[in-house]
Amino acid sequence: MENTTENQAAESQPASSRTAALIAARAADDKKATDIMVQEVKELIGVTDYFVIATASNNRQVEAIIDEIEEKLRVEGHLKPLHRETTSDGSWELLDYGSVVVHVFQPETREHYRLEALWNDAPVVDLESEAGIADLVYSERIAKLLGREA
Repeated sequence: MENTTENQAAESQPASSRTAALIAARAADDKKATDIMVQEVKELIGVTDYFVIATASNNRQVEAIIDEIEEKLRVEGHLKPLHRETTSDGSWELLDYGSVVVHVFQPETREHYRLEALWNDAPVVDLESEAGIADLVYSERIAKLLGREA
């Protein structure tokens, strides 16, 4: 009986920040996000451990991706966001989990802010090997930033 209680307690523990970032990346991929990146920024900015950045083609997809990430992190990661923010035009939404901050942009807004370039010294997590995401789709700019082919 004790093992069952211990297992249940372990299953309801919040995910580590790296695990949460990987769950978020997989959820974004499930909703067909492109240019998905996870940057480990904890050594550079000190207020969060990871940025998860993804691109959606329109307002509805931005919202669908954010909703999917929020749901997967709640169910799989046992985490709830501290804050959710959106622009008035729906071109950028943010989920703040403290140790992980998720940004989902429409292409023009992502291009304008170039958030991933601000922290270009941050290590980028290999989503194929760590998150098991195959066939990632990258724009030319993001592919070049990652040293890949688009």
